[in-house]
Amino acid sequence: MIRPTLLICSLLLSQSASAEEVQLAVAANFTAPMQKIAAEFEKDSGHKARLMFGATGKFYAQISNGAPFEVFLSADDETPARLEKDGLAVAGSRFTYATGRLVLWSAREGYVDDKGDVLKKGNFRHLSIASPKTAPYGAAAVQTLNKLGLLPALEPRFVQGENIAQTHSFIVSGNAELGFIALSQVFRDGRLASGSAWIVPANLHEPIRQDAVLLAKGQSNPAAAALLKYLKGDKARSIIKSFGYEL
Repeated sequence: MIRPTLLICSLLLSQSASAEEVQLAVAANFTAPMQKIAAEFEKDSGHKARLMFGATGKFYAQISNGAPFEVFLSADDETPARLEKDGLAVAGSRFTYATGRLVLWSAREGYVDDKGDVLKKGNFRHLSIASPKTAPYGAAAVQTLNKLGLLPALEPRFVQGENIAQTHSFIVSGNAELGFIALSQVFRDGRLASGSAWIVPANLHEPIRQDAVLLAKGQSNPAAAALLKYLKGDKARSIIKSFGYEL
């Protein structure tokens, strides 16, 4: 007869032996939800998720130059498709895990109105946006200003962040009175967490479809496949939705 303590130890050792680690490159806008998802994934699967956050364009360059990432969660759908075409991602593994929303946000209460008219009034010195060359949310911000006819007037006031996380920090620190960021950075459980904001109508920019893909370096890692499957599950989807993303 196997004693209960020995059985428990045996099960723990078995789980430990089968547990793997997966290296993820994650778009900066998805930092908070991915941290929560990774914690739940580790509890539920026993696998460890190592997370690196940054700009989508920079990750593309790093992956192209041999960075050891196994899964990529992009801020757009074009970059993962390029990686597939380049032979650096597994064909057929790509899917949209979230659709992002752009928001004009200020850390100051009452500063940004709910129609974005603050942009037309122009009573500010600096407007923070992410680099439109490397960050899809930055590109969406430029598209929005173009559609509103405000780009020529406001472009000289840009304070440009390398990625959406740095863009957010410029606003929080006061280096810019307001700026365009991802709604997920200031949205928690169905409401704005702080400051004031205008959620940009989706028809003012191209859809921000965020795709995940299994990279070539992760195709033999069971933890990589498990993580991508977990992203499609109810628990992960509930977390994603709570940060203001559309599914």
